[in-house]
Amino acid sequence: MSTLVLGLGNPILTDDGVGISIARKLKEEKPELEVVETSESGIALLDYVAGCDKLIIIDAIKTGKGKPGELYKLAPEDLKPAHTSTTHGIDIATALEAGEALGCIMPRSVSIYAVEIREDTTFREHCTREVEERIPFIARRIMEEEKL
Repeated sequence: MSTLVLGLGNPILTDDGVGISIARKLKEEKPELEVVETSESGIALLDYVAGCDKLIIIDAIKTGKGKPGELYKLAPEDLKPAHTSTTHGIDIATALEAGEALGCIMPRSVSIYAVEIREDTTFREHCTREVEERIPFIARRIMEEEKL
């Protein structure tokens, strides 16, 4: 079974790069993992995910309700109705549906991990302290939950 870890975000916008930072930590811990870091979004992600059996997406989320560094586990359908407007063009659920409609071999299993962030408008190549400190814990939790 092929597994792809997809770290999403913008690594120069403070906490928005947390998905990429966690993906790097996972690769460091498990060098055999297939890990992709990208700022791409929406339908452009099909180039990466088509053909893999299991997809693990890690990205930032700003709900304003959680504490920075809090981890949420979501399914693609969790994002579809609530987030009709997104900076990612189309949501991941719609992108995966489009891939299937286009005849691509899509992942049988999709897990989405979203990390609550505080700051995503300041140019800085590191996450805020409270998010940065949680990266090792979050990486371990993902490895445990996904049996990596």
